[in-house]
Amino acid sequence: MLETGSPAPDVVLEDTDGQAVRLSDRRRDHAVLVYFMRSTSCPVCNRHVQDLVRRRDEFAARDVRVLVAVPEDRTAAAEWKARRRIPFTVLVGRHATPHELVGLSRKVFGSLQQSGSVLIDAHGVIRHAHAATMPTGGYDRRGITAALQALAPS
Repeated sequence: MLETGSPAPDVVLEDTDGQAVRLSDRRRDHAVLVYFMRSTSCPVCNRHVQDLVRRRDEFAARDVRVLVAVPEDRTAAAEWKARRRIPFTVLVGRHATPHELVGLSRKVFGSLQQSGSVLIDAHGVIRHAHAATMPTGGYDRRGITAALQALAPS
């Protein structure tokens, strides 16, 4: 998993429309928060995404772009996004899952995909990195909030 204070890798993913998404391009003059879901069928992860949706004004006020990364393929991700009315860009992998690209592996004999979150500031520095094997621990709301408050004012 990525570490707080380290430079963010320049990861290239794909959105649900099939367009390449380079995280460094999404940053530009904004911070980026990426939430990595265990799966779109995980009820706990879906509650975490709903919390992100409820907090979108807070993120916008801090000039933070929220992205949601899922391990499923583009078709499944697009269906989930539409069904759940997710307002954020949803990312999938191009050649590997988004999770693999940032070090979130499958644990417990390969049966549980780790989930987590990464907040990258506008300068490309990781300000928050959190991972968990159990879905209940994958969303560190307190840690994200603290990292948001520590971002320099825009």
